[in-house]
Parts: sequence; C-alpha cells; structure tokens
Amino acid sequence: MNCGMVEMERSSSTFVMSCERLRDSRNVLILGGAFAYAFCSGITFCIRMPAPIRLRELIRTIRTARTQAEEREMIQKECAAIRSSFREEDNTYRCRNVAKLLYMHMLGYPAHFGQLECLKLIASQKFTDKRIGYLGAMLLLDERQDVHLLMTNCIKNDLNHSTQYVQGLALCTLGCMGSSEMCRDLAGEVEKLLKTSNSYLRKKAALCAVHVIRKVPELMEMFLPATKNLLNEKNHGVLHTSVVLLTEMCERSPDMLAHFRKLVPQLVRILKNLIMSGYSPEHDVSGISDPFLQVRILRLLRILGRNDDDSSEAMNDILAQVATNTETSKNVGNAILYETVLTIMDIKSESGLRDCIRVTCVDDVLAINILGRFLLNNDKNIRYVALTSLLKTVQTDHNAVQRHRSTIVDCLKDLDVSIKRRAMELSFALVNGNNVRGMMKELLYFLDSCEPEFKADCASGIFLAAEKYAPSKRWHIDTIMRVLTTAGSYVRDDAVPNLIQLITNSVEMHAYTVQRLYKAILGDYSQQPLVQVASWCIGEYGDLLVSGQCEEEEPIQVTEDEVLDILESVLISNMSASVTRGYALTAIMKLSTRFTCTVNRIKKVVSIYGSSIDVELQQRAVEYNALFKKYDHMRPALLERMPVMEKVTTNGPAEIVQTNGETETAVLETKPPPSGLQPANQANDLLDLLGGSDITPVIPTAPTTKPASAGGELLDLLGDLNLTGSPVSAPAPQIAQPPFLLDGLISQPLFNDIAAGIPSITAYNKNGLKIDFTFERSNTNPSVTVITIQASNSTELDMTDFVFQAAVPKTFQLQLLSPSSSVIPAFNSGTITQVIKVLNPQKQQLRMRIKLTYNHKGSAMQDLAENNVPVQVQTDGSERVAALKHTQSLVNCVMMMSLVDDDITSG
Repeated sequence: MNCGMVEMERSSSTFVMSCERLRDSRNVLILGGAFAYAFCSGITFCIRMPAPIRLRELIRTIRTARTQAEEREMIQKECAAIRSSFREEDNTYRCRNVAKLLYMHMLGYPAHFGQLECLKLIASQKFTDKRIGYLGAMLLLDERQDVHLLMTNCIKNDLNHSTQYVQGLALCTLGCMGSSEMCRDLAGEVEKLLKTSNSYLRKKAALCAVHVIRKVPELMEMFLPATKNLLNEKNHGVLHTSVVLLTEMCERSPDMLAHFRKLVPQLVRILKNLIMSGYSPEHDVSGISDPFLQVRILRLLRILGRNDDDSSEAMNDILAQVATNTETSKNVGNAILYETVLTIMDIKSESGLRDCIRVTCVDDVLAINILGRFLLNNDKNIRYVALTSLLKTVQTDHNAVQRHRSTIVDCLKDLDVSIKRRAMELSFALVNGNNVRGMMKELLYFLDSCEPEFKADCASGIFLAAEKYAPSKRWHIDTIMRVLTTAGSYVRDDAVPNLIQLITNSVEMHAYTVQRLYKAILGDYSQQPLVQVASWCIGEYGDLLVSGQCEEEEPIQVTEDEVLDILESVLISNMSASVTRGYALTAIMKLSTRFTCTVNRIKKVVSIYGSSIDVELQQRAVEYNALFKKYDHMRPALLERMPVMEKVTTNGPAEIVQTNGETETAVLETKPPPSGLQPANQANDLLDLLGGSDITPVIPTAPTTKPASAGGELLDLLGDLNLTGSPVSAPAPQIAQPPFLLDGLISQPLFNDIAAGIPSITAYNKNGLKIDFTFERSNTNPSVTVITIQASNSTELDMTDFVFQAAVPKTFQLQLLSPSSSVIPAFNSGTITQVIKVLNPQKQQLRMRIKLTYNHKGSAMQDLAENNVPVQVQTDGSERVAALKHTQSLVNCVMMMSLVDDDITSG
C-alpha cells in the first residue's frame, strides 16, 4: 500500500509504517484502514514520529525572534516537546534534547527538569552521550543538591575506564562540582591517576586534586608523594597544573610550605630554561615561551620566598634575569614583568634588586625600568597597574618612589578616571616637608580642573597635607582659602571648623586672614564654606579689618557700615544656606562689641530676624535681642574674642593620625585640673557647671543663700527667677569681673575621673578562634569606655576575611574602629586588634552581642555570641555637662534661660 503521505512496508511478519504528517481526513482514513488490515493479519506496528529538531536549527530559529516575547514562546514550545520526549523515555534523541536544554539554560531559562536525564546519559556506554551528560551535570548540578550524589558510582567507574577521554570527562566533572563527600570517596582514584604515565590524565588529575584539597584539606598528605615527581615532567601542561597544585598546598599548610621550599632550585631551573630556550611553536605566545607557566612559577616563588632568607637568595638572580630579558612590547611580557615586580616586593630580596624594580624614569635620558615603562605605556590597564604597585611600594620605600614624582603628577592629566584617582592617591602619599609647595601647586591645579566626584577627596587630602607639612602659617591659610574658593560646596563639613581653629590659633595672622576673606566674598556668596569661614572671621576680627592693621599686605580702607552691608547681604542672599545665615547673624551680633558707631543698626537687624520663618535663625535673633535688653552688662564678656583652641578628641583617649599611608596612634595627654579650688560665687558656679575648675576666683559682692545645685546656681546667676509665681525678689548682685567668665573654658581638661581598672574577659573561644576584651576608661568623658579586642588563631591554617560585628541595646552608643588586619595568622603567631568605643550615659550593665565571619580551610564560617560586659562607669561627684567650646554655643545656653525667664515672668 502506498498512498500519499502514508507509506507502509511489509517485511516478514512486521509492518513498519512511517507517518510524517496527517494533513487531512483522507490520510486519517488511510491510517485507520492500515491499522485494521494489520490487526487482522497479526502484524506488529512501529510508528515512527518526526525527529526533534537539531541544536543548530534551534539556535537559528531563536535568533530569528524579533521580540523577547517571541523568543520566550519559542523556548516554551521547545521545552514542552523536550519534556514529552523525556516522559516517553526516548533514548534515541535524549542526547540531542539535553544539548538543546543546556543552550536554553545558557540563555537564562529554567532547565532543572533535565538533571536526571544528565545522569542517564552519564550511565550510557556511548562517548557522545557521556560527554553531553557530564557537561550537563557541571552546568545544572552543584553540591547543594542531593541529586549529584547519584553519579558518584558512575564517576568512579569512568575514572577506571580504559579510554583516557572518558577518564578525562570524569576528572573534569569531579574537579568542577564535586562535593566534600564525593571528594573523600574518589580521592584514591585521583591519586592513582596522578601517578600514571599518561600526561593527558596527569594534568587533569592535578587540577582535580586542587579541588579535592580545597574541599577536604586533610587529604592533602595523600597527594604529597605523587606531587614530588610532577616537576620532572617535560610536558608543559603537566608542569603548569603541578605548579598550581603546589601553590594550593603551600597556601593552605605551613608544613607543606616548609617542605616544598627545597624545590626552589628546581623551579628556578625550570624558569631559566623557559627564558633561555629558543623558539618553540607549541608554546610560543607573542615571541615569549609559555608565559602562563612563567607567571605561575613566579607566583609560587613569591610564596616560597616570603620570610625565608635562603629561598629568597636562591631566586634573586633569576628574578633579575626575568626583569631585564623580558620583552615589553607585547602584553604577555608586561604580565610576566608585573608578576616579577610583585615577587621581588614580597620576598626578602636584595636592596639593589628592589631599587632596580622601583625606580621609574623621569626623562628620556635616564634608564627606563619596569614600573617606569609601565607608566609610559599607552595601555591604560598597564598604567593603572603601575600606579597601584607604586602606591603599595611607597609604604616601604618612600624615597625610591619620589624619583618618579613628575611622571606620577603627569598621570593626573589622564582622561581615564581610574588612573586619575590612583594618581591622586599616590600624589598625596608622596607629599612631605621638602616638596609640599610644588606638590600642592600641582594638586590645586588638579582640583581646579577635575571632575566633581574628585573634588571632595582632593580637598580633604590637601587639608590634611597642608596641616601636616605647612612651611608657614601664612602659606597654610592661603592654601586652605584657595581650596575653599576652588572646591566650593564640595568641601566636606569638617573643613569649616578645622579652618576656624587654624585661624584662631594663628594670632599674628588674624588681620591678614580677615582682610583676605573679606575680599574673597565681595559680591560672590556661592561658595558656602568660604562664606561661613569669612562670616566667622569678620565677626571675630572685624575691628582689625576696619582699623587697617594688616602688615602682610597693603591694608584696605573699610568702614563699619560696609562690613555690615556684606553680612546683611549674606543674610538676604538666596544662595545662602540656613547654616550660613546663622554664621552671619552671629557675626553681626559679635560686631556689637567691636564696633562703636553701628550698634543701633545691629540692634535693628537682630530684631528684624526675631520673626524669621527660619526657626534656627529666629531662635538666635530672639536670644540676641534678650541679650541686648536684659543682659547688656554680660554682652562684652559673652561676645569677647575666642581664646586659642587646642585640638583634642572628646570620644576616647587616642586619635588616628594618617602619615603617607602609615597609621599611627597619637595618645592625647590630658592634665587633670587641681582639685583644691572650689566655686566661690555665681560666675564660678557657672564655670563649674561647664567643666572648668582651676580658675581665678571672683569675689562676690554679697553672699548667696541659694541651694548648692547646678540648676539653681545657673538660674540665680540669670536673675533670681521666681519659679513659683510669687513676686520677684530683689535682683541678684552684679558680678564684679565678668570678663573672667570665659577664662579656662577651652584649654582645661573636662573631667578628672581616673576609673579603677576593669579586668579583661574572654568573649569568645571556639573552633580555634579566641577573642579577648580589655577595657580602658576615657579621661575626657567618663561615660565612654574603650574596649580593645584581640583575636588569635590556634589552628594550623590562617583565618582570612575576618569581620567582627557587635550590637548593644538602644540605651548605649557604639563605635567600631577599623581593625588592624583581616587575616588572623595560624599557630597564635599574631593577633588582630580592633577598638570599640561604648557610650554608657545611664550607667547600666553592658550586654553585647557579637557576630563573627571569616574563611577557614576553604569554608565560610559564621557564629554568634552574647556577653555581659562588666562596664558600669561611675563618676566621683555630681554629673557635669561638657564644656562648650564655642562662644556661640555659650550664648545659646544663656539665652535659652532668658527665654524661660521671660515666659515665667509674663505668665
């Protein structure tokens, strides 16, 4: 029978029918007749359905999709067909279907339903099936799924297969996704293949052994005998993988590191043969013999030579040969040279060899060496690598890096932002007292032309460098003012108080500074930090500006009204922020004690802003108005010129000082005040409340009978307030010498509380990790406790990526400073230290919960612990309020009490 699309063939007693398509009812009738005929004749039917499309056709079809929705529809349709084929247990096209499924997985579509089919292909005897099955297992399975354990027996059988390519597939799969259980079960087979004479299997077995060691470090000794003979292999592939295996073993075990140090001469000989060998087309890459193997050997030599004099001495000559004989015109040569640089910096190499590597050419006449050539290379990546290497080197050999300072400064003009940032960081690291003028000139030019994202970091760096290496006060002030003028609003918030402190301490430069700042803000109020500093200086030293006492430059003629015009313009400018207006209003108020002819105008300006919509500005104006009306006798003392300020920290006994990348701890000495002096009158009571005790006593005009409480004394000083609503009694006697009010507020220590020692505790001790807490009390703030943690490691391997986190109840405040390192050395050979500052205002028992995360033996570790820390800060005597360092804050304190006086009296 042969009719249309249906073809039937009879062969003995079997009737095979191929049905490609059934397009109409006629074909259906023909098929029905064929079934009836075959049933009556006892013939067996085999219906051959259409074969699934090939992978190449699927890729071509998917690429024709114009939209994502169309592509998704094609994928869903094909996935449905593949699922149907899997359900029918179609062994013929299983390999093709899994291959298509892997392609769809690569496109990001779910393919998890093909995991078991991969296992079936692995169990097949055909190599093509095994290849796709193992590939699918590596892509679709991982150790988090229990399904992967089902193929352990198949991998074991294939590792003992007679065909090397099947064995290679099994090794690749085990080395890619083998779990710790699989590695333990199959490590013996991997060790056998390491000893085979087949170089194809040996290189794959070495890479698989690396994975086994990462998963199960205790199996490392199993591979030790086989590893010794790998370096004698002539095949470069085996040599490469053996060096990788040796590197992994040395990094994970100090014992292995000591054992393999005797192989340094052999590694040096291999590296020398690679350098001196002639052209080998099999291993040549851009004219260099096997650069990948050279890089791996250099990396292993760096590990073996670290902290070992004999090994470092044995490799010095070969490192010099690599540095001088490697061609730098191609990128592969630069890669080898970079590894050579890292190795020389890390081992105990000779000083001459270090200088050979670190020196960079300054001009074309001088010899060009490695990092100098890198900096002059056209490749941006190579220049970035050179700058990064020099930034690390500057910590150990500052003078050597100074030789190529001009080349580094030229990198500030590079168009690439990453190179520009690295060059900026390195430039700041190179600043010292000898080159500060030249380097600041270049960095100020860079600040003027750089992108906005660089301005904040650059300005902060200039501030720190100028503070540390300024040759004179005038140069320092000029530099900071140049930064404020150039960087504008990009300057960070801490720049304004730091500059104010600098100006305050430079007594001989007050007239020069206020004149320069006055000129800088004439008609331009856009640079808010500059306007804030200028307003503060004009308020403090406005009398010097008007008198024209500047000796450093030609003085300008300014009247009191012109100065007030500038400050009023700042107040009404739309560009002025709320903080800037506060500076300007306070400056105008201060000028009421420095100017003589414009006091009425100042009163008028202050009264106007008493109804400002800005709450902060309104509060200041109301307080200043009250100072004019009710406490005019105190105004000269409260608004007198600020004394010289000392830079101290208020949250701990030490501060971190950054010096060219090296961190030092500067302990701040605080002298305890004499304890014999007691408050003598209202003024002294106020000073006692604010923290000063060793002051010159003021003799009162009449004895006081008020209660000896800080609040009562302050209210008594502010006018004998009647808090009960009864008639107000006679006014309190005047203070004889009000100028003494501000004496000693800034320069004296705030507290004299030397707490008893708190015993150390062990906060954590588990899995070889031990963390101890030691405690200190802050001399500047008795509510602050400084906790120093020390983390040690008693295991045989280092703990890396160590992170310590802590949490305390809401009644406490916690500050974690940066740790000394992120690696805890093994065998208790070193510790990590980190400082914690805890503010305990309510004197409660401290409960601290800590969280520890680190990597150990190739696994990520995490643990929690909770401790009751015996820290309860006690004070001797009544609690004190911290001293107010700024005159403006003192005025706010007094004026707030005046508002209470007004409200109560009016009520």
